[in-house]
Amino acid sequence: MSAGEAGFDYIIERERGLRRDLTARRMTMIAIGGAIGTGLFLGSGFAIGLAGPGVLVSYVIGALIALLLMGSLAEMTVAHPTSGSFGAYAEHYIGPLTGYLVRYAYWTGNVLAVGTEVTAIALYMHFWFPSLPGWLSIVGFSALLIAVNARSVNVFGAVEYWFSAIKVTAIVLFIVLASFIVLRASGAQAGAGAAAAAAVGFHNYTAYGGFLPKGVWGVWVAVIIAIFSYFSVEMIAVAAGEAAQPEVAVSRAFRSTVFRLILFYLLTLALVLAIVPWTAAGIEESPFVKVMRALGVPGAAGIFNFVILVAALSAMNSQLYITTRMMFSLSRAGHAPRRFGTLSRRGVPVQALLLSSLGIAFAAVLSVVSPKSAFILMVSISAFGTMFAWLMIFITHYRFRRERSRTGAAPLRFRMFGYPATTLLGAALMAAILLTTAFTDAFRMTLVFGLPFLGVLTATYWIRHRRGARS
Repeated sequence: MSAGEAGFDYIIERERGLRRDLTARRMTMIAIGGAIGTGLFLGSGFAIGLAGPGVLVSYVIGALIALLLMGSLAEMTVAHPTSGSFGAYAEHYIGPLTGYLVRYAYWTGNVLAVGTEVTAIALYMHFWFPSLPGWLSIVGFSALLIAVNARSVNVFGAVEYWFSAIKVTAIVLFIVLASFIVLRASGAQAGAGAAAAAAVGFHNYTAYGGFLPKGVWGVWVAVIIAIFSYFSVEMIAVAAGEAAQPEVAVSRAFRSTVFRLILFYLLTLALVLAIVPWTAAGIEESPFVKVMRALGVPGAAGIFNFVILVAALSAMNSQLYITTRMMFSLSRAGHAPRRFGTLSRRGVPVQALLLSSLGIAFAAVLSVVSPKSAFILMVSISAFGTMFAWLMIFITHYRFRRERSRTGAAPLRFRMFGYPATTLLGAALMAAILLTTAFTDAFRMTLVFGLPFLGVLTATYWIRHRRGARS
């Protein structure tokens, strides 16, 4: 055992108590389900508006970053499976301050991201109940998911598995139906030139200002939404702390999750763009519902709106889980009150769960004060924590590999390909995306909120550190 591995045993021991009940199959579905949510079903409409058909390039870049991130994170997780995950890795391989910043920034971002999901849920409910107050939907669904997470990790895993199964099944059916419509329209245009088919087809990629109507800058800005769409793939590393066979689960999840996500995102967006002109995109309604309405399938828009509602509930369920475990890790590390590190009889940190539900209250207030701009505002503010965590995962992986090389550690069962070039590329792309948010109207709040917040966290850490040293 290397010195690095021996030193990390203290962190693993510190975070013991959570029950290892998640199977490899559930872990894979949880990772897929966590990343198939509001970012794809609602945020993609905003991304299309930013980049036009060129949004496909945006999502390819986002998929590349997600692939590099999952590889880096999977390698570290196989070596050290614990719920503190990348926060604990940053603490061990970079320093205690970095671990503190990563965990608190990520926790805060995801607490607010929970608010993003429930804000979207309120929008989806308006499809059936236009006069229903948004806050009522938010409170009702939130109470249900808090109860699921408070029950046990096994109940959470089962609910999330079926949520994910519904989403994946719906996306596959959407791909089959939309592909049939597009191919039939293309055949009609090539043959009889039917007027009814003229509105559908791959010509929509260039019919409204070309493939890049907003230019290269529009494509690059849309990468921000693409990255937001892939958020939660990192959840597999946090869940590894409660996996029955973490090494097997993480390795399988990496190999299947990333490529399925890339397929789902790129293929579904390509079909959406072929059926509905990009100029009709927006966030007042999911582009997927618009597609189903445009196809004229009886009741299909309502059915798919239900699927999108499930997707948002699933993503919210995942975010409640991951924020709860991150606060649990902070408490066990001595960076939060002890009560947030205590476990119920079923092995759930219920106090940490209740604290992590704060974003729901924030979203409920925002949905009343500013219902039109609530979604994008919540996205821009909540994105910083996860973007910062992703950047630090790449930097931590670089330090992790250097440490293992220096100490002559045994080879791992899972290794990231192309190191160090791939790790450095991921870090550079994430840094560039974070910087880009400062030059966009929609996402300027990301750094306006994030940088001062890091400053406050750093000051808080040193104040606590000095008090601890004096006592």
